[in-house]
Amino acid sequence: MSKDTHIIHIDQDAFFVSVELLKNSSLIGKPVIIGGSSDRGVVASCSYEARKFGIHSAMPSRMARQLCPHAIFIRGNMDEYSKYSHIVTDILQERVPLLEKASIDEHYIDMTGMDRFYGCMKFAHELRLYVMKETGLPLSFGLSVNKTVSKIATNECKPNGERQVSKDEVQPFLNPLSIKKIPGLGQATYIRLSEMGVRYIYTLAQIPQEQLFRVLGNNGTSLWQKARGIDNSPVLPYREQKSIGTQSTFENDSIDTRMIKQLLSSMVMDICFQLRSQQKLAACITVTIRYSNFETHTRQARIPYTSLDFFLISKAKELFDTLYNRRMLIRLVGVKLSQLVSGNEQISLYGASEEQYKLYQAMDRIRNRFGEKAVKLASSIDINL
Repeated sequence: MSKDTHIIHIDQDAFFVSVELLKNSSLIGKPVIIGGSSDRGVVASCSYEARKFGIHSAMPSRMARQLCPHAIFIRGNMDEYSKYSHIVTDILQERVPLLEKASIDEHYIDMTGMDRFYGCMKFAHELRLYVMKETGLPLSFGLSVNKTVSKIATNECKPNGERQVSKDEVQPFLNPLSIKKIPGLGQATYIRLSEMGVRYIYTLAQIPQEQLFRVLGNNGTSLWQKARGIDNSPVLPYREQKSIGTQSTFENDSIDTRMIKQLLSSMVMDICFQLRSQQKLAACITVTIRYSNFETHTRQARIPYTSLDFFLISKAKELFDTLYNRRMLIRLVGVKLSQLVSGNEQISLYGASEEQYKLYQAMDRIRNRFGEKAVKLASSIDINL
């Protein structure tokens, strides 16, 4: 007989806003919006006071201002948010048996087997209080039999709440909820299911699995399982999160730093495209060079969570300049992005213009249609080739 699983999902409530409240207590209790305040800006995060007016993430700032004219707009600081994200992760890693960092403000903890020694709910409660005491940041958690149910439980008890859903309670807990509560169910799928008369998890769970597969393919099978509280996806140890990178060995060893930096730019663009395609963000960049005598040197830097080319190209060149301190031929150069988490770019938090971001979006569309090498920045191309 297999043992019962115990998965904790921890979510930092309105994370970006909570960090701003730490720095400026006068914002407490007010409708705060993180993101660009111009008509072309986008809401990156908002306080629960702002959400009462119907404001939500990814909403155009212009619409948010119409809904709540007295809202306080803050441009935001991704360096600060990344710093606090790392602090929370470090605290959790020291205290739990198995930790997965799912995004900049979400973690999963696998406590399976630990209930024999320490009540999982009691442990989760005390851990939450400790993190809040150490960081000053509010957070919520859900505890249940798998990642899907624990995440839904967290969302149902936010803000600043705790919720346990035992194995026997899973279906009664899920049944009355909207299908919108299922993680990964997008707007297009919601509309399609609504047209079929499916708006609640109970109804979704009653549909034959084969029918959902015919309508939605593999996504239908996944949603059917989630509606029935089935999720066998494991908690993946944070230290084993994959990196993404590339390297190039020159046909002839080179001392041409201009050419090497152009190559670095091109390499960063390629892996940033892959990163965005996987909806991932990176928090660490590493540059490697190998001299002609085969000596290999690396330099890495912690960065705000990002997948933006212009930011990472600049950082890669900085690292290369600190690495290349000899007048010796180079035979290999490489770049790697690591500490990956799920997430999408918050353009308004990086000092990039809307036009700049739209350029990268347009380039991604061209790559998706014609291949990764279909378009490049001029700065990454050797015009003498």
